[in-house]
Amino acid sequence: MAHLAIDPRFAAIIDPAAEVRQLGTGFVFTEGPLWHPTEHYLLFSDMPGDTRRRWSASGGVTIAAKPSNKGNGLTYDAALNLLVCEHATSAVARFRPDGTREVLATHFEGRELNSPNDICVAADGSVYFTDPIFGRMEHYGVPRPLQIGFQGVYRLPPDHRPGDEAQLVCDRGLFGQPNGLCFAPGERLLYVNDTAQANIRAFEIASDGSLANGRVFAEGIAEDGRAGRPDGMKADADGNLFVTGPGGVWVYDPAGVKLGEIAFPEGVANLHWGGEGWRTLFVTATTSLYAVDLKVRGRAEPFMG
Repeated sequence: MAHLAIDPRFAAIIDPAAEVRQLGTGFVFTEGPLWHPTEHYLLFSDMPGDTRRRWSASGGVTIAAKPSNKGNGLTYDAALNLLVCEHATSAVARFRPDGTREVLATHFEGRELNSPNDICVAADGSVYFTDPIFGRMEHYGVPRPLQIGFQGVYRLPPDHRPGDEAQLVCDRGLFGQPNGLCFAPGERLLYVNDTAQANIRAFEIASDGSLANGRVFAEGIAEDGRAGRPDGMKADADGNLFVTGPGGVWVYDPAGVKLGEIAFPEGVANLHWGGEGWRTLFVTATTSLYAVDLKVRGRAEPFMG
């Protein structure tokens, strides 16, 4: 498939003829790709299949966990504990390397969270996650009544203890369905996209970890006749932003100028860096897992070493 260059700078990010490789297929709906920095394998979620899967170049696709509480977004902290957004339990859970599961957060103001969706960890150990309602819908989660009347973005501070309530870091009612989120290089900004509003917001991160001075970074990430909306999102080391959208992955420069589109044959749900030098983009796209080699590397995250 031909990738779409809108700005000449797109050629410095990806070869226009770069091959999109299918690494596995036949899944129900894939999400949450995550590369292990030392053991060189990829974890990804198959939410409706209630399965966490693992891919490696030597072993192909295998089952890492089943059931998985319909886990969605995945990340590691600096100690390589696995953090999982679980749809079926409305929880953010931490899995130690020995497999021990700890529930980090399930509630806000005494009410159960909607369904934690995507997650990232700051250099100081703070955890940020989004909380739309998708995990309370048929197919993607477990249908059940909502307890919170809004969809928010939350933080778990470095001194957070398992069972403590999450801290709301956005205005109630700001988001329709907050979904993907990631830091800019240097963690000056946190980007949060909204599937319902088809946009991306950028927030400054205050010294206490709260979000301030929010603004719309990009909008209109939806088109009639082409499936795809903002879902997964990551930044590269130069501050360019990669977000799912119609046709594949849309790429923006740090000023919000769209540079181009990386094309995929299926609707794209999420993405993550991995491989040699963190220059391979692994993409979960509906029923399949894909990879494409880029000329840029991912933004350094605490677990990447």
